[in-house]
Amino acid sequence: MPLFGDPQFWTNLIRIVWIDLLLAGDNAVVIALAVRSLPGRQQWWGRIWGTLGAIVLRIIFLFIITFLFQVPLLKFVGGLVLIWIAMKLLKPHGEEHESVRQGGSLLEAVWIIMVADVTMSLDNVLAVAGAAGGDRALLVFGIMISLPLVVFGSGVIGWMMNRWGWIVWLGGGILGFVAGEMMISDAVVKGWLGRMADVLHWPLPIALFVVLTALGWWMSRREAHAQEVSAS
Repeated sequence: MPLFGDPQFWTNLIRIVWIDLLLAGDNAVVIALAVRSLPGRQQWWGRIWGTLGAIVLRIIFLFIITFLFQVPLLKFVGGLVLIWIAMKLLKPHGEEHESVRQGGSLLEAVWIIMVADVTMSLDNVLAVAGAAGGDRALLVFGIMISLPLVVFGSGVIGWMMNRWGWIVWLGGGILGFVAGEMMISDAVVKGWLGRMADVLHWPLPIALFVVLTALGWWMSRREAHAQEVSAS
């Protein structure tokens, strides 16, 4: 086929794969955090269904991307939503009853994954759209190949979270950093802040990273203390 013999096609494809590799990390962190309290089998299905739902939403975004980026304060509100999600995911689950976790948490995890991906995927979709060079088929393919990258990445990160608790705090901090970048890069916010937006370009994401990482540490210490008190 002429398409596969076109060097530009392969150049664009390589760019899309590279972008997917760079941007899949944040989404993998969200998924790993969202399913970490589920039983093993439900963790797998949570990753699959959450990622599939998120990819469907990304494909929908392709057809309304121009409109979405004209919505005032969209990225700022998305950053606030991401901070709320990070705080929710950092909350320890030790005090919940096992029946509650198994009964409703799978759907809740899938929902959290989809909402978080929506808030983070606008820039991702735009980056892939630019790399595709206007080729719709290549654009959809580029989004689809992010599925195995995110699922595999979330599995690895989830294993690390179960092994080392501090990675959970770090995951919350990463979401805070992404939220800060989204909020400070919103066109309306940049218009309000003027040159101050450039000054805060790095300090705000870093500050949110530190605050949410510290919050995760504090929540885990409080949970450990509560367990010690109940056991004594």
